[in-house]
Amino acid sequence: MSRKQRTALGAGILALVFFIPPLTQSAYAAEPVKNTGGAGTEQTGGGDDTGIYAAARITYSGSVAANGGTGNVTSINVNWTPPPCWYAPYLGAKDFKKKMSKDIESQLNTPGIGGTAGASLTQLKRHYEDDFGWTDTPGYKDYNVEKDGEGMFWAGVENPSEPDVLKRGSCTDLPFWVENGEAPPPRYEQAIRPEILAALAYQHMELPDTKVSLAPEQTTKVNLPTWAWLDKAVFDEAQATAALNVPGFNIQATTTARPVSLTLEPGTDDAVTYPASGECTINDDGSIGEPYARGKAHRNPPCGIKYLRSSGDGTYNLQATITWDISWTGTGGAGGDLPDGTFANGQAVTVQEIQAVNR
Repeated sequence: MSRKQRTALGAGILALVFFIPPLTQSAYAAEPVKNTGGAGTEQTGGGDDTGIYAAARITYSGSVAANGGTGNVTSINVNWTPPPCWYAPYLGAKDFKKKMSKDIESQLNTPGIGGTAGASLTQLKRHYEDDFGWTDTPGYKDYNVEKDGEGMFWAGVENPSEPDVLKRGSCTDLPFWVENGEAPPPRYEQAIRPEILAALAYQHMELPDTKVSLAPEQTTKVNLPTWAWLDKAVFDEAQATAALNVPGFNIQATTTARPVSLTLEPGTDDAVTYPASGECTINDDGSIGEPYARGKAHRNPPCGIKYLRSSGDGTYNLQATITWDISWTGTGGAGGDLPDGTFANGQAVTVQEIQAVNR
C-alpha cells in the first residue's frame, strides 16, 4: 500500500474517532471559548489542569476586516489563493491521550465493528500507544505523555474563509508531535509558518476606501477634461499582521500594501482617459495625478478623463482602481513578495451637454 493510500485510510479512520472542529469566527473573539476542544480554542492540559496550556488561535491586527472577515483586496494573480487549511498546535500530550484513547476505545467497542475499519482502528491505537509507525510517520509511546509540557500534538485546521469544502478539509494527516521551539517536519508543507500567516494577513487585509478627487467635482461637461488625483495624505501604505502564539511556538507575519498606480475606467465607451491607458502612476512625492488649479484650463491633465457624451438623466459610474504592491516580513527574518492586489471604488459622475445659442 502506497503512502498516499495509507494516509487516506488513516484519515478516514481518524474521522471516525477524532473530529477536530474547524477554526470558526468565534476564534477571533476577544474572549476565546475554553475547554471545547479543537484548534482555534483555548484549553488547559492534563486531567488535573497542570499540563501545558494549549492555544491555537490566529489573531489579526492592523488594517484588517472586522471580526475576522475577509478583506477587500483582490489579487491580480487569478491562480493565487490563501491556504485552504493548515496544521497548527492542538493539544498537549495528556489532553491528547485523554481524548484520543477515549474515542478509539469507544469505536472499537461499537457492535459490529470489524474488517478493515476494526483493523485500522487497532493500528491507530498502536500508533499512539505502542510506538507503531504508520502512514510513513514514526509512532508514539503512550501518547508521548512523558514529554507533556515539552511539545504539542499538531492537527489540521480548516480556513473558514475558504469556499471550497473539499479544499478546506484537505489537511487530513494524523496529528503529529512537535517539540517546543522546533519547526514541524518538512513533509508537513501546510504546517503553520510565517509564509502562511502572511497569506492569511493578505486575505483579511482591509484597504482604505479612498475617494478620488475630481475637478470639476461630480458634475462635468462634455469635452471638458476632468482632472483626477489622490493626495499622499489620504493615499498611503497599509499593514496587516497575523500571529500565532502558543507555549513554545510564537510566530507572526506582517503584510504591507503600498500603492503604485491608479486606473480610471470612465463607465462608458464615449470617453477618453489621460493617459490613454487610463493608468496613472505614482509621483515621486507619493501622490497620484495633479490637483487642478486656476490657469491650467488650457492643459490636459496628467491623470483624468474627458467625456464625449452627456450622461442624460443619469450618471456614469467612474471606477477608480488602485493597484497595491504587496510584500511581507515575518519571524526569523523571513520575508518576500505576494501578488499585487487591487481595490476598486465607484463614483457617480454627471456629464452635462453645454448648450449654445446662435443669434
